[in-house]
Amino acid sequence: MPSSNNIEAVDLLTEKLGKASAIYFTDYLGLDVLSVTDLRSQFFDASVDYEVAKNTLLKLAAKNNAIEGVDVILNGPTAIALAYDDPTAPAKVIKNFTKDHDLPLVKGIIFEGELLDGSEFKRIASLPSKDELLSKLLSMLSQPITLVARTLSSPMTNLMNALNQLKDQKS
Repeated sequence: MPSSNNIEAVDLLTEKLGKASAIYFTDYLGLDVLSVTDLRSQFFDASVDYEVAKNTLLKLAAKNNAIEGVDVILNGPTAIALAYDDPTAPAKVIKNFTKDHDLPLVKGIIFEGELLDGSEFKRIASLPSKDELLSKLLSMLSQPITLVARTLSSPMTNLMNALNQLKDQKS
């Protein structure tokens, strides 16, 4: 008979997995308390949930969300990083964190509903974020408008210069 704590934990995990746009399964074993605290802080700053969960509870929550294939990556100690807005945010935090530390290792990723191997982590970490892509798009869209405005204002400027020179010559 499952305990009420485990039932509540599965319900909470089911809800979180259902909302997440990306889920990163990591092996954190070997990190000291200060490192884990620093990692959690970086995840918090990036609006990413990071928590340790029992594999059996994760399997049940994944089954409740019709997520297939997670049994392969759920072995050993597991912590999950859940991204709700930007699916690349956990990858960027982990990439930044592993510059100074060897861990956490990414065991697998559920990215936009697809189960990916942990080896795909580096490719995802190099993707630009949604905000970066939007700012690039806006700059590309504003560039032609700026050129049109300059082109249209150029004849007026030339006409004004010619009139000013003519005025100076007459006076």
